[in-house]
Amino acid sequence: MEVAGSAASGRTWRIAFLTLRDETLMTSSHTSFLPLLDNLIFSNSSTLITDVSQLPPHEVTSDVMLMLELAVGKTSEGPQDMADTFVKLCHLINGVSHRVGLEMNSSYWTLMLNSLGRMVELFVGKVSTREVQSGNSASIRATIECLETIRCICNTYRRKCSLSDIVQLVKFLLSVVEWSHASLYSPSYSSGNQRCAAESESKIPRDYSLWEVQTIAFSMIGDLFSSFGTSFQVDTWQSTIEVLRKVIDILASKTLLVEDNVRSRFYTALLDCLHMVLMDPKCSISDHVAGFVAGLRKFFTYGLSDSGRTQTMHPVANNKDNKLISPSLGLTESRKSESGPYRPPHLRKKDGPNILKSEAPVSLSSFEHNSSFVEHMSSDSDYSDSDGSVKNEDGLRSSKARVASIICIQDLCQADPKSFTAQWTMLLPTNDVLQPRNYEANLMTCLLFDPYLKARIASASTLAAMLDGAPSVFLQIAEYKESARHGSFTALSSSLGQILMQLHSGILYSIQRENRRRLLAPLFKILILLISSTPYSRMPVDLLPAVISSLQTRIEAGFPGDQTGLLALAISCLTAALSTSPSSLPLQEMILVEISTGTVETRGKPAILHTIFQYSEQVTSPMISFEALQALRAVSHNYPNVIVACWEQVSTIVYKMLRLTIPEVPRRSWDLHGGNTVGSAVEKVVTAAIKVLDECLRAISGFNGTEDPFDEKLLNEPFGSDCIRTKKISSAPSYGLEDPEIAKYKLKACRSGDKEWSEAIENHLPIVLNHSSPVVRAASVTCFAGITSSVFSSLSKQNQDFILSSSITAAVKDEAPTVKSAGCRAIGVMACFPQISHSAEIITKFIHAAEINTHNQFVSVRITASWALANICDSIRHCISMGLSSDSALIASLAKCALRLTTDGDKAFLSCVTTGNVKVQWNVCHALNNLFQNGTLRLQDMNWAPSVFSILLLLLRDSSNYKIRIQAAAALAVPASIVQYGTAFPDVVQSLEHILENVGSLQNSVPASYQYRVALEKQLTSTTLHVLGLSSATDNQALKDFLIKKATFFEEWFKVLCASLGEISTQSEADSSSNKSQKTEIVCKAIKSLVDLYEAMNHHAIAERFKKLLNSIL
Repeated sequence: MEVAGSAASGRTWRIAFLTLRDETLMTSSHTSFLPLLDNLIFSNSSTLITDVSQLPPHEVTSDVMLMLELAVGKTSEGPQDMADTFVKLCHLINGVSHRVGLEMNSSYWTLMLNSLGRMVELFVGKVSTREVQSGNSASIRATIECLETIRCICNTYRRKCSLSDIVQLVKFLLSVVEWSHASLYSPSYSSGNQRCAAESESKIPRDYSLWEVQTIAFSMIGDLFSSFGTSFQVDTWQSTIEVLRKVIDILASKTLLVEDNVRSRFYTALLDCLHMVLMDPKCSISDHVAGFVAGLRKFFTYGLSDSGRTQTMHPVANNKDNKLISPSLGLTESRKSESGPYRPPHLRKKDGPNILKSEAPVSLSSFEHNSSFVEHMSSDSDYSDSDGSVKNEDGLRSSKARVASIICIQDLCQADPKSFTAQWTMLLPTNDVLQPRNYEANLMTCLLFDPYLKARIASASTLAAMLDGAPSVFLQIAEYKESARHGSFTALSSSLGQILMQLHSGILYSIQRENRRRLLAPLFKILILLISSTPYSRMPVDLLPAVISSLQTRIEAGFPGDQTGLLALAISCLTAALSTSPSSLPLQEMILVEISTGTVETRGKPAILHTIFQYSEQVTSPMISFEALQALRAVSHNYPNVIVACWEQVSTIVYKMLRLTIPEVPRRSWDLHGGNTVGSAVEKVVTAAIKVLDECLRAISGFNGTEDPFDEKLLNEPFGSDCIRTKKISSAPSYGLEDPEIAKYKLKACRSGDKEWSEAIENHLPIVLNHSSPVVRAASVTCFAGITSSVFSSLSKQNQDFILSSSITAAVKDEAPTVKSAGCRAIGVMACFPQISHSAEIITKFIHAAEINTHNQFVSVRITASWALANICDSIRHCISMGLSSDSALIASLAKCALRLTTDGDKAFLSCVTTGNVKVQWNVCHALNNLFQNGTLRLQDMNWAPSVFSILLLLLRDSSNYKIRIQAAAALAVPASIVQYGTAFPDVVQSLEHILENVGSLQNSVPASYQYRVALEKQLTSTTLHVLGLSSATDNQALKDFLIKKATFFEEWFKVLCASLGEISTQSEADSSSNKSQKTEIVCKAIKSLVDLYEAMNHHAIAERFKKLLNSIL
């Protein structure tokens, strides 16, 4: 009883450490402290560990630090003697740390890490591998106890420790990994393993191997990066990634990975750690991507024995080399789990030991009770019913490693998408996607054949990340060829084409036969990304129709349980396929055949349009109805010939949807998802229906968008006419699909559209123009922006007035910015109509509506308002050119408004050049261009003219958008005489020369502008020739001196220009001859002007050189 009471009071501990302190004071500093520690402390470890829980934490902490300092810091014994002492010390500190929360500070923390670091280095680095592998596992056991001690202390200390303390811990753990890694892969260790692997496995408990040391270390590093990773500096991150890379490289060099419990836990901890580190990259990982991918691929089939593979999905038998998936695909039955009575997941786990080969646990040291620390056991949720019966824990652990490796692949993709594209051919199949692979597995192998659902879901997520993260132009070079390989080389474009084909086959196959909701949803998302990334014009012509047919087959087959979400995703995929550009001739043929038969079924199944119409009318499910209306809109936009024949059905469906806005229509039966209210659901569906109506009306009336004044002007300029590009107007339907094979199905697509427009104006639009929702009102007004001049003129006066008044009212009186913007857009479209431009009353109303909205606080409104003003200016210019009178006050107000818009951005224009809105600036440049062409305007007398020229020159020089530069250069070429330029003429000439001199090194442009570079150079040439042709009349001495100084540059520039006059043109012979003649005339005028100027300045030598140029082209 006395002994027990003594222990309970902590007396044993206090006596031992008081004696230790007294002895150290009386002992010489050169004397070893190890015998003292053995006699006083280690010989009585068990009692001390039991006794310590009764003592204050600060006292215990101080005693532990003393013990560390004596044992580690003041010892000079040999390695073996030190190792024995350190083993005892680790055991004692580990036991103490689990019973008392040690009160640490930075100095104690440093002492602890340094001391334990020295011990671990001795255990796994200095001691010979023969000793480590001789069957004596004490050193490795002690190493694990050190790590467990640190983890236990860190759990309490991390709340108040500094970042430097955490970084210190990371460095300690990385050192542990490197020491153990060096021992594992040292020649003596490897040879020892080969000689007595079986013997060592039987003697060393599974929890006490160097693999387990690394497992714990990586687990702790991953935990630290999870908690503090965002705060780590670059050097900490880089040192960690380098250690991980070293370990992964070793694994990549192995032919096969070892499959056992210990190794599975190690691999999982390693990959989980890599995941945590890659989640927040601190610098470029481009140098590591290829190495990591090579190692991670090794895990794609890790733990899948031949027997395990029998549970996976079976391949399709000889499906024409799996090039295409068709709806007639013979699908096998879904895989069933092993026979036997059903047992819930939690009971399966409990039954595990009865099913598995038992492994007798070895009870060693005080931390056996905390074995979960190294076991990494999973929760019951890992034993999902969806995965079938779990055979053994080895299978579960190996599946975790597979999942972790796939997630790391996704991390690499997201961390460096550009570098990652080089790994596509390593990670994705180029052939035989539906055949299982024992070696060289890829992500599609995991998606199709892995028996573990979470691995397949992870594969789907990674595939989606790859498709979503790839640069937009990367997959556009893909091209499928039947014989892509020539010798040993395959072009990247061909490899990508083969990959896209295999992805289509594998994903469509999975969608057809998969019934698990958790996997079907990601599969549909992959398909949407795949469709949007595939250049179908460079793929087999029947690929896109096969996608449509496969989706329709799956939609008609239905989905398990509540199918709303999956059905909506499937229809969304259908919309993506129908929205691909350019449109597909075979797909149009397929739909036209359906329509021409006059039936709703083809080959015993519903037609695609019938399916879309059917789901569009599902008012009880707004999500489904919305997605189906989106698909119907895609058909209207991409296949206008198809939708023309379906106007009656479309009109009926749209009208039915619009009537949902009427309060009397019941909505109680609506199936709402995602927390939507009835009001928001109705709003979305009604808006989608209006947009369908808009697209159909555009398709029927032949809407091609408003004319592009820039291209119109280039057509009239010799240097611009040969660089006109085919325009793609996003708001216009995709006309032009023709094929002799489908001529027999040709429908009458060129209706006037007046009947359909009248029906929409009288029946559909009045229901929604005054809707309470701004989104619905905006969509309604936007319909008017799709009307054509011919349709407008064919309407009754009443319907014309309805359109005009509705558009002006929306722009002026509606408070919602979206509605105002829609009204301005409609005004901008109709301002180009001849019958509108001839009406001064309507034009005045249009100007008033647009000008008011240029003051609006929302930039979206100002953009459309300025665009409308630009079109109004163009309309006025056309009227004046036809001899009609113009209102000078009206023109002055337009000029004033244009000048004000150039400062859009609420700052001075100099700031606006870099921060202002691009669309506003483009529209202003275009408006000024048209304004300058007004013959009644005396530009030289306008006090605002110099500011306008300065603004245009700044835009031409500094804008990052080539289209703005083109418009600015075109506007600068409008004044017909040097007088009209006024005092700005010298600045114009000098600025153009400077830009020409540096045009080859234009860098400050966005990539999307590069396609306009040739057009910019042509416009710069045209504008420069124009002003040089006027330069002989200048009396500005500074300009004359400048032209003499730059004579050499202009001479070389003219030489290149003259040589280009003889280049072959793509135009017809007559047009080419006329174009060359016009170019020659303009060039001659500019050279003659410079010759006159140089002769007047008595620079005859320069003049003679230019005369030679002149003679060379005459």
